[in-house]
Amino acid sequence: MLLISLFISLQLTAQIKPEQISRLDSIYTKALSDWNVPGMGIAIVSHDSILLSKGYGITDMTTRQAVDANTLFALASNTKAFTSTSLAMLVDRGALNWDDKVVEHLPWFAMYNPYVTAEMTVEDLLSHRSGLKTFSGDLIWYGSTYSREEIIRKVRHLKPAYGFREHFGYSNLLFITAGELIPAITGRSWDDFVQEELLDKLEMNRSTLHVSDLNSLDNTAQPHTYVEGNLLQIPWLDWDNMGPAGSLISSANDMAKWLQMNLNNGIYNGDTLVSAWQMYELQNPRTNLAVTPGAKKMNPNINFKSYALGWSLMDYNGMKVISHNGGYDGMISQTLFIPEADLGFVIMTNSLSSMYYPLMYHTLDELLNVTEKTNWNDRLLTIITKNQEKSNEETAKWEAKRTLNTKPSLSNEAYAGYYGSTIYDTVEIKQEAKNLVIEFGRSPLLTATLTHWQHDTYQIEFKALPSLPKGYVTFEIGRNATVTAMEVYVDNPDFDFTELDLKRLP
Repeated sequence: MLLISLFISLQLTAQIKPEQISRLDSIYTKALSDWNVPGMGIAIVSHDSILLSKGYGITDMTTRQAVDANTLFALASNTKAFTSTSLAMLVDRGALNWDDKVVEHLPWFAMYNPYVTAEMTVEDLLSHRSGLKTFSGDLIWYGSTYSREEIIRKVRHLKPAYGFREHFGYSNLLFITAGELIPAITGRSWDDFVQEELLDKLEMNRSTLHVSDLNSLDNTAQPHTYVEGNLLQIPWLDWDNMGPAGSLISSANDMAKWLQMNLNNGIYNGDTLVSAWQMYELQNPRTNLAVTPGAKKMNPNINFKSYALGWSLMDYNGMKVISHNGGYDGMISQTLFIPEADLGFVIMTNSLSSMYYPLMYHTLDELLNVTEKTNWNDRLLTIITKNQEKSNEETAKWEAKRTLNTKPSLSNEAYAGYYGSTIYDTVEIKQEAKNLVIEFGRSPLLTATLTHWQHDTYQIEFKALPSLPKGYVTFEIGRNATVTAMEVYVDNPDFDFTELDLKRLP
């Protein structure tokens, strides 16, 4: 059976013709202008060949340096597979089991529910089935000075949205926890372990796990976002405190080697980094994801989706696809490989654009010889345009509900003070001249001036983080005309400010 599978894989790889790569090259080039993206890096590989490794566009709008195959991009959540693969190495060495309870290695770890605390396994950490909602608690780490251990210790205060192992809920915090198992077991930091056991052995010599290293590296893409439809270059943000969930920075050439190791079932340059059995475990479905009728109508080639250990799974054109994407401030990426076809690719972009998504399907259709090809680029652009129009309509409705010519209930002095919760220690409202300012104590970038909007609601804009839209602060007035709490609301898919539940502190 193994020989038959290998023969089929080699046959499929052999079917990739130069004209297919040429067609994809044209699609990639055109997409940059269609989506208004400055640049990207792409690699397409088989287990032993580089079919394409190339840069497109520019690294940034200032220097306008050309992107090449060595240009560095943030890989964000594609880091998660590096963390799960590192743990697979420890399983191979007998230092860890997938069904080990987390508290066996981190006795101080706790969830909201004592039963879940006691029963949470390593496998649970890596498969997003803890009961937490997607992105719960992400404001604890984002742009904050909290250490990894401090972040993990806050997890116990996050209220679950689902039953334990009942529902998919994507959790960066539990991948940070998974990474901290490595120093608990080996005495080596997650950073050192991944660097020495994966990046070094895979000869990913351009890659790093730390934004601070970019100061001494050249050929680096710069992040970009969109403000009112205009492209804006923004600074790199330090993601060290959530490293195991998303701090990898790499290039097309380096990620090609990572993909080849996965296609070679854990072997690189003749050296077995991970056993074939543990590679199977990493790619084995753990948490099912729904394929809705709408999703099925949009893409009939997909019948199932699931999450494994640091990898997303789906079928496409009858083959198992193993993938992950990653979203960083101003960069989005996609990693994908298909063992049966002996093919893999990575797409790395330097803007907050959905362009990677249609390019992923264009690449799949071409490499897998899908007979009825879809113009994913035009199709997704149309959908996104319609969604933006709906969003603009919702914003207009929100503005229409605003009551004009109102005043705050109290003086500025009454709102000033400290607010906090078990999830996030303190947020300060303070007076500066005639204005009120909000400052998140452990997150220097989350600072904004309050502009009165209506009644006891103020509008805010985090100018240091242009990727976040404008938001609102609403104060709750209790007895004796005193402020008892405030709610911060910022309409975005990544961070739930309302989850902080900020109460007035004495």
